[in-house]
Amino acid sequence: MTRIVLGIEYDGSEFFGWQWQKGGVRTVQDEVQKAASQVANHAVSVICTGRTDTGVHALEQVVHFETDAVRSERSWLLGINANLPADVRIIWAQEAIGDFHARYSAIARFYRYIILNRPATKSALQRDRVTWCHAPLDADKMHLAAQSLVGRHDFTSFRALKCQSLSPMRLMYFIDVYRQGEQVIIDISASAFLHHMVRNIAGVLIAIGSGEQPIEWTEELLITKNRQKGGVTAAPHGLYLGGVYYPEQYKMPKHPIFEKLPANAQRFTHKETKR
Repeated sequence: MTRIVLGIEYDGSEFFGWQWQKGGVRTVQDEVQKAASQVANHAVSVICTGRTDTGVHALEQVVHFETDAVRSERSWLLGINANLPADVRIIWAQEAIGDFHARYSAIARFYRYIILNRPATKSALQRDRVTWCHAPLDADKMHLAAQSLVGRHDFTSFRALKCQSLSPMRLMYFIDVYRQGEQVIIDISASAFLHHMVRNIAGVLIAIGSGEQPIEWTEELLITKNRQKGGVTAAPHGLYLGGVYYPEQYKMPKHPIFEKLPANAQRFTHKETKR
């Protein structure tokens, strides 16, 4: 059997998240599996780096599947895309090297959260692709507040109450907040993320940027370890899985933002990044 790896982008607006569900609801995993199965001529089960929720998008989700079909990388790319709906696209395909695993081999994930910050109205063109905030946001304050989250911490205050992860500990590599015109953008990278972690962080930073809470609030929440003190969960529309970083030996495509990772990031294994 050969292990094939895919990079996938999708608009999550019309999906009930990544993971296949009973009842016939539309999910990204189901669409990708059906399309890959058509090309492989057998049923394909796809394993992803990390599941995304309803309404969440991906600039580069990474998945793998096993197959005994012999196809070129170009044939996988073109063939799967020919069987996918317009809101999902395979952007690259390649054969896995060694013991590569889309989830367990990952060292870091990168998410981007986009806020449309203008007072007058929401966007007609980006209504499902950004989160709208009418109150003026101070991106510099948001960036400063976010720096207390960098490092290894207990993120209990920033995970969903129903999060099933065994540990709230995560290693945050970096988090940057900056303005581009009417947009305030949050770029965040960690070893892994808890359920709703990015959206909860975004909600906290929006409250700080609008002046509702002080800069020190993020640090206070880390210490408190209480999700009920952590404010609102930001909407899913502005959230994108931006990319995944793997050890160099797997020769996976790498988003330029991962140049910001610490020099020793390569030494972390999956177990070490989850501690």
